[in-house]
Amino acid sequence: MSTRTRRHFAIFTTASLPWMTGTAINPLFRAAYLAKDGDKDVTLVIPWLCLRDQELVYPNKIVFDSTLEHESYVRHWIEERIDFKPSFSIKFYPGKFSTEMRSILPVGDITDCIPDEVADIAVLEEPEHLNWYHHGRRWKNKFRRVIGIVHTNYLAYVRREKNGQVIACFLKYANTWVTRIYCHKIIRLSGATQDLPRSIICNVHGVNPKFLEVGKLKLRQLQSGEKAFTKGAYYIGKMVWSKGYRELLDLLSKYQSKLAGLEVDLYGSGEDSDAVCESAKRLSLVVNVHPGRDHADPLFHEYKVFINPSTTDVVCTTTAEALAMGKIVICANHPSNEFFKQFPNCRIYNNEEEFVQLTLNALSEQPAPLTDMQRYELSWEAATERFIEAADINPHAPESRTHQTSTRASLPAFMRTRRLKQNLEDASVYLHQALSGLEVTRRAFGAVPKTLQPDEQLCKDLGLAPPAKRRKLKFKLTT
Repeated sequence: MSTRTRRHFAIFTTASLPWMTGTAINPLFRAAYLAKDGDKDVTLVIPWLCLRDQELVYPNKIVFDSTLEHESYVRHWIEERIDFKPSFSIKFYPGKFSTEMRSILPVGDITDCIPDEVADIAVLEEPEHLNWYHHGRRWKNKFRRVIGIVHTNYLAYVRREKNGQVIACFLKYANTWVTRIYCHKIIRLSGATQDLPRSIICNVHGVNPKFLEVGKLKLRQLQSGEKAFTKGAYYIGKMVWSKGYRELLDLLSKYQSKLAGLEVDLYGSGEDSDAVCESAKRLSLVVNVHPGRDHADPLFHEYKVFINPSTTDVVCTTTAEALAMGKIVICANHPSNEFFKQFPNCRIYNNEEEFVQLTLNALSEQPAPLTDMQRYELSWEAATERFIEAADINPHAPESRTHQTSTRASLPAFMRTRRLKQNLEDASVYLHQALSGLEVTRRAFGAVPKTLQPDEQLCKDLGLAPPAKRRKLKFKLTT
């Protein structure tokens, strides 16, 4: 393919390995598979944290002294999990960890990470999160196409906090505002997310191919008459109550007599680990609580039933992985599980009695073999195809960048309507930029203090001009 028709994808995300969270793992796979055929240029843009923040975020005391060291870790991780050499670039933007939000927030104008001459398609993983405090170039002006992928049901999480309903009302408006003014198209992974302007529902995530290989092995064992599964039921997830642990322990407590003999293993680490352990000890059922570990660990291959009652996920990665490994999955009838209904091993319950019956049935049955098509639907190849289609991207012809419509009074009515909408959006962008440019406003709405520009340490780590020089350059560019 000629260089004139190659598209460039810049994937910006809100987390990075070794933090084992969805927005660290899924965009990494997306970058690898978009670049797989070699007909696209792909750059993954991930946050760089200073040493103090790395110690707060990354597990097992893993820290990096340089971006080269961090990049090497990320590349090694992905190359161990795919059967081809990924050909994408990695760049870093300055970030700060918010202990209150338990999230990484961008610092400064992260659009600077991509040179203007190659700015084509921007993929914003968690566009609301990336733009709450965005103060810099307007995404639509710099990039020809801006696609947002909504990963997180933020409203469900904040409703569980003090004054949650009030916070959720404000957050709903803020999410709508920033995605409307900064994105051309929004992809919602499931109907569990907030409805947003110009959005479509499509699961554009796949599973690590290692899980599909486990599923093929289990199928061969079943076909040859071997015992493929030697263990019963389990659940794995970050050990916080909102991830389904409360719902699961409540169900097990209420129906202990009907589920007599059931043994469940829980795997996870998190803020509520001690409380989950204490609650599990009070049950007459055997519920074993273990530290979190990688779902690809051979330890999990022998389990037959994956129980996931969580309703705060958007599309649960571990559910997809369990299905790929050929297990039976028990989960709630919830929009987050809509994609999984096509798989015969996904057993959906509508009420507590159905949960009990489906669990008992699953323990006494063998999983149905996955067909080649079902296995493909879970793969990253299929997810990448769904992404290109849902994003409505022309693979060969770059779109024009956003531009002002002519102001002549003789324009047709539809053109005048379009111009009016553009003017309103421009005014909305101006307002957001004004608010996000004031330290007092940023602080009032939860931003990490002094994150309008990278501090001296972040500039040093990333090889950027010192803060004073950056401010002078920004002033010259805007005057």
